[in-house]
Amino acid sequence: MTRPSLQAIRHVGFEDLGSFEAPLRNAGYEIEYVDVAENDLARLDPLGADLLVVLGGPIGVNDQAAYPVVTQEIELLETRLAADRPTLGICLGAQMMAASLGARVYPGSEKEIGWSLLELTAVGAPNPLAALQDIPVLHWHVDTFDLPDGCERLASTPICLNQAFSRGPNILGLQFHPELIAARFEHWLLGHASELGTSGVSPVMLRRDTDLHGKRLEEVGVRLLTEWLARLA
Repeated sequence: MTRPSLQAIRHVGFEDLGSFEAPLRNAGYEIEYVDVAENDLARLDPLGADLLVVLGGPIGVNDQAAYPVVTQEIELLETRLAADRPTLGICLGAQMMAASLGARVYPGSEKEIGWSLLELTAVGAPNPLAALQDIPVLHWHVDTFDLPDGCERLASTPICLNQAFSRGPNILGLQFHPELIAARFEHWLLGHASELGTSGVSPVMLRRDTDLHGKRLEEVGVRLLTEWLARLA
């Protein structure tokens, strides 16, 4: 029997599938990382993988002039989402998805870096984020986006109205980071040290809060992903 295929578009090494990788392998997926610094995305078949995951990174949707890969990703996602192929976007990935669906992506009112609760919305179908009720999650973003046409808002925070959206069972965009592995968080702090310094965000505080909340997020993040996979059409 052929295993289902998964391609994960990765922008920086430490922002990978994290805690999502084990349940994806348990679900039978054969995982291929596509590192944008080493691969020409124009050669990637937008419909080739059974599941596409677009991961986070330190660039933005509006950095197309400086980083041409942004344009390549948006064009790839336009084709894939038009075909309603299963797609998950995390942080930058969710912003890319929103842009490919015609929504505006722009700087938020302030940077959202740190741990806080989500306010989940009541949607017609069961909210795939239900496992995260009353669970602090990690936020690390500057930009936000408008809700794309035809999509449902799933979660908000006071700083960011659109923390998560879906379009049917196959399309899910998450502005926050449910895939974090707490034991690997030091990679994030070191990799984003310059941004933390210019933002006035304390790595000591982030490390402390990750020690408090990280393991619990790993547990419920796995449940979130497992339940979403089970509903894919």
